[in-house]
Amino acid sequence: MGWKNMPIGGIVVHPGNSLEFKTGDWKTFCPKIDDDKCTQCYRCVIFCPEGAIHIKNKSLIVDEDFCKGCGICAKECPVEAIEMLR
Repeated sequence: MGWKNMPIGGIVVHPGNSLEFKTGDWKTFCPKIDDDKCTQCYRCVIFCPEGAIHIKNKSLIVDEDFCKGCGICAKECPVEAIEMLR
């Protein structure tokens, strides 16, 4: 769909379709979480603007299909358990 075909006012024609568009493939850096250092404060989950960090059995999983590599999770981690790697 080109910009000329967009509905006036930016109406979302098909709501809830964000999971269809994997947007994490252009990142330069990827977060690596050190489970031994992690204190499970889950600040990274709260601050991730993309919702790409999930809790599974008290471990943190980064969904690389949606992570943009912004590094906010690493910056907000109080114990420096997240390292941004290439």
